[in-house]
Amino acid sequence: MYDDILVPVDGSDCSFAALERAEDLAATYGATLHVVSVADVRTTFGDSPTDFDPGQVVDFARKRAQMAVDDAVERVGGDLEVREEVVAGVPAEDIVEYANAEGIDVIVMGTHGRSGLNRVLLGSVTERVVRTSPVPVLTVRE
Repeated sequence: MYDDILVPVDGSDCSFAALERAEDLAATYGATLHVVSVADVRTTFGDSPTDFDPGQVVDFARKRAQMAVDDAVERVGGDLEVREEVVAGVPAEDIVEYANAEGIDVIVMGTHGRSGLNRVLLGSVTERVVRTSPVPVLTVRE
């Protein structure tokens, strides 16, 4: 039923709860587990009066995303096949794009992550993925 399962992670407890559920599904179906983190590149500070390099923010976001993926992969037990990737972009869009490109059968993701104020202002990443995903999305509460 499931050959490829995508679990987006951001280092939050909720994303790791989703990882556990995705692991169970992957073990049950002998599926490949795709662990992906998206470094959000939308962070801008406008016309900052200080010497500010936007590239540093993107680099920091990439490092943070890589740490989330590394932590997630370390948590995966058993003999599961795991593919990992860090993408820089807009989280909801890149999660759906990855699902399309890789032939993902189901996305398993947490209902809340590290979005903070952005969740209120921009909407939930999970909500956007649910609305735009071409495949089923299993949402997991912490």
